[in-house]
Amino acid sequence: MISATAVGGVALIELGMALTPGPNMIHLASRAITQGRRAGLVSLSGTAVGFVAYLLAAAAGLSALFAAVPVAYLIVKLAGAAYLAYLAWSMLKPGGRSPFAPAGDLPAVSDARLFSMGLLTNLLNPKIALLYAALLPQFLDPHAGPAWAQLLQLGGVQIVVGLAVNAVIMLGAARVSGFLAARPRAMTAQRFTAGGLLGVFAVRTALSRTPVSG
Repeated sequence: MISATAVGGVALIELGMALTPGPNMIHLASRAITQGRRAGLVSLSGTAVGFVAYLLAAAAGLSALFAAVPVAYLIVKLAGAAYLAYLAWSMLKPGGRSPFAPAGDLPAVSDARLFSMGLLTNLLNPKIALLYAALLPQFLDPHAGPAWAQLLQLGGVQIVVGLAVNAVIMLGAARVSGFLAARPRAMTAQRFTAGGLLGVFAVRTALSRTPVSG
């Protein structure tokens, strides 16, 4: 059984990561504004499955795999960095859009595509890969039972916190959009701030070191 300290530590880390602008936040906010809250919830279900996929991979030895086969981590890292760079450029380029900008007459996307995009966005999210590969293992207690069982419990805490934060952001996206739409300068500032942060995350992710086991 995991300790209350481990639960609190994972919850705080995930809270901080979920509140940091990243692929999940941007995708869910833009979908909710484009097609409404229902579309955001469908996308969020894909995000949830992505969390579960990482959790099962971690329980099966993801961090050990990355430590034993550095090229596997390198591939995940570079794919995530490239995706972050793409999201940053989509906001920073001339004519780029904020995720909270009114969507206009964009074509609707099917539920299947919404789900798959939410899933893919999460699977390519370098923050989540690093969380499961390098951070969660730090809360394992050799006296608290099998490592895989502890990882499942810690991952469950992360998933609950992550989905709760993303749901609140997604449900409030329309109000934020309306607030920013009435303030063009604030919208521009938000766009460049979010795009700049994503660019920084892309560089930091690309330059990060391969995690070591332990």
